[in-house]
Amino acid sequence: MSLLKQLFKPTNRDLLKRIGFTFVALAIFIIGTTIQVPGTSSVTNNLGFLELVNVMGGGALQNFSIFALGVMPYITATIIMQLLGELIPNIQELRKQGATGQRKINTYSRYLGIALAFLQGYAFSFMFLGKTASPTDYLYISIVLTAGTAFLLWLGDRITAKGIGNGLSLIIMAGIIATLPQMFIDAWGGLVVLDGTAQQIALGIVKFIGFALIYFAIIIGVVFVQMAERKVPIQYANKSTALGASASYVPIKVNTAGVVPVIFASSLMAIPGIIAGLINNEGFSLFVEKYLTYTTPVGFVIYVIFIFLFGFVYTFMTFRPEEFSKNLQENGGYIPGIRPGEETRRYLSKILSRITCLGSVFLTIIVALPIIFSNVTSLPASVSIGGTGLLIVVGVALETYKQIEGSLLSRNYKKGYSRR
Repeated sequence: MSLLKQLFKPTNRDLLKRIGFTFVALAIFIIGTTIQVPGTSSVTNNLGFLELVNVMGGGALQNFSIFALGVMPYITATIIMQLLGELIPNIQELRKQGATGQRKINTYSRYLGIALAFLQGYAFSFMFLGKTASPTDYLYISIVLTAGTAFLLWLGDRITAKGIGNGLSLIIMAGIIATLPQMFIDAWGGLVVLDGTAQQIALGIVKFIGFALIYFAIIIGVVFVQMAERKVPIQYANKSTALGASASYVPIKVNTAGVVPVIFASSLMAIPGIIAGLINNEGFSLFVEKYLTYTTPVGFVIYVIFIFLFGFVYTFMTFRPEEFSKNLQENGGYIPGIRPGEETRRYLSKILSRITCLGSVFLTIIVALPIIFSNVTSLPASVSIGGTGLLIVVGVALETYKQIEGSLLSRNYKKGYSRR
């Protein structure tokens, strides 16, 4: 029986209610992206390094809406807390406390995210309104944008608790999907010349079909890489029976870091531009525009290097071969043919390095595609092939599908078990 048929069975009405709640919550977010901050107008100039924030927010920054910042401040705060966890012993101790410590870390991340939202709100209000506004106006806009981010964090928590999937991830995915129809409309308008000859119109339609096919082919490729993993066999000594050992495996994804390296690299690249907008120095602004914007050759190379290197850093921070090998040894597990301890750590580090190299190359290609595409074509900047947005949509969609599928399978299992 297909997943859709199982989902609409009368016994799964509560799951349908959770899905319905999720759609309603996401609809509230989409409506909010169209509500402008009172007393402001849409941003007409090129967003440049802030384009990622705009895409992940469903165009909210371009509209300068109450959700202009989206959940990016919290995501940045989460990454900062993970980096600080490698340096600050107190955070390392919280990690060892399990779920209780993780809740405290999440709370600290929320506070840091709200603080970053206020700072970013002030910086954006200064950048887009200029020096004509009063300090009270800057403060007012900063508070409104910070409140918008705080509301989205609350809404994401409600989706996670009462809906389906990870609330914050679904909010980001909904924002990206909301921009897709306009992207294809812009692509049609840029490729198909309706006031031209019949031959020109036909050629434009063929180009548009080719654009759509390439776009969906990239989606298939992203799905393939997102699901690809290396299975490292693990064996545990079976002390309860003489039949030998029980075997299992640990999966290592090709793209373990996900889109975190892209977000971190974009945040680093955005810092000089924000500073340039605040100090309003012509020489520094020109330097940033020439060398520190990823649409320029030098900025593009720096951006790609940041993504590639941080892909390695974040993957090793997440997997931790030394800690994994230690826990494996303490639980009586081992990798067949590899000695426990240091040799296991070196073996896992070697595998992780090779896989992460492939994943980081894939990530840089996906991110570089829209930048290269916009430079070699005359299409609007809103039209792109590939990119971070596509990676996020595919990743979140796969995880949400797996959660729905797992929920249905567990229900069927419990039902079959109860009949026995």
